[in-house]
Amino acid sequence: MSSTTEQSNTEAEQQGTHHYVLTLDLPGRIAGSWQGTVTPGSGDTRQDVFVMLREHISESSPEFARANVVFFSLEPNQL
Repeated sequence: MSSTTEQSNTEAEQQGTHHYVLTLDLPGRIAGSWQGTVTPGSGDTRQDVFVMLREHISESSPEFARANVVFFSLEPNQL
């Protein structure tokens, strides 16, 4: 195993178990996309993660609190 592969495995282990993409839009005003990784709790659902992400975005960017959801994806963070 090369050191590059070892480094990639270590970086992947530090990431969350799921990758998300969320795009919000206020028509005619502003749009934004967020992406990253998250590790849901053992009893969390896709809905729980979606609500958590919306709340997190609204806290840091209040203008998006009432934005339309254009796209949402939550997938296992693995190939």
